[in-house]
Parts: sequence; structure tokens; C-alpha cells
Amino acid sequence: MEIFGRFLTRRRALQSGLLMAAPFPFLKAADRDEPPLHFVARTVEGDKVSSDSLKGKVVLIEFWATWCKYCKRDEPAVDSVTKDFESKGLVVLAVDMGEPKRKVKKYLEENPRSPKIVLAEDTTLAAICEAKAYPLYVLIDREGKVAGRQHGAAGEGALRRLLSKAGLEES
Repeated sequence: MEIFGRFLTRRRALQSGLLMAAPFPFLKAADRDEPPLHFVARTVEGDKVSSDSLKGKVVLIEFWATWCKYCKRDEPAVDSVTKDFESKGLVVLAVDMGEPKRKVKKYLEENPRSPKIVLAEDTTLAAICEAKAYPLYVLIDREGKVAGRQHGAAGEGALRRLLSKAGLEES
């Protein structure tokens, strides 16, 4: 038993050390003195959007794919917050990850969406935000800095809480 106890103590110490040394991606970019994000994107409709054109707006970036069942489950929540907060300065960019344009357009014909749809090949946002699993939500505040992230589908309530980190709340 003594060996087991020492193992647990060392393991806890190691875990604590690793946690202390690990980067903190969940902190606001402003807390880490990071500069605002700079990006350019083209929607599937051909419209150009950029960090400069969205200055002063709150931007929610959703990384998704048509095959992702969790992304599909969150679509009504994303559409709802898009409609509810659009008049308060929210812009939602839904970045489809690695699928051909014709497949995405066909999907959208059958499943219309409220956000502006962008293909990953038409922007550097996936690289900038380190999107590796979907859905991933990255919230950009009015100054262009990361205000929060949400990994995975958690529903409308979670998205509304995320938006509140950039000052968007229902009146």
C-alpha cells in the first residue's frame, strides 16, 4: 500500500506541475496581451469578410462539417443566437472544414442556415484558431480579441453564456 500511496503522490505532483506549465488557451486573449486576430474570408456566396470589415462587431466563429452529428445537433442553437443577436452587432461565421463547395451548397439547400458560410479553403481561420475538432466555437470581441472558446456541442444556453463574455446579453 505504501508504494501505491507514493505513486499517487508523485502522479498528483506531476499532474499539478504539468497543469501549471501548460498554456492556458481558455483565457481571454486580452488577458495574455495578444494582438487582435487578423483574417480574411470569402463566403460561399462570394462575399469577402475580414477582421477589418467586422471591426466593432462581435464575431462568433463556428468550425463545423456536414458529416458531424454534433454540429448538426447544434445548428438550431447557432441559428437562434444568430437571429437574436444580429441586431446587437453579432456576426456568425460558420467555417466548413475540408468539404467541397458543391457538397456544402447541396447540404445548405436541404438544411438552410442563418450564419455566413465559409469554406476552410477560403480563409486562414482554421489555422489561426487551431481548429482540430468540431464543433469548435471561437468568440471574438469588438476589439478583435478572443473573448472565449467552446469545444463541442453544448446547446443554446452554452452559446448564450459564451456570447455574454463579449458583452452580448438579452435585454
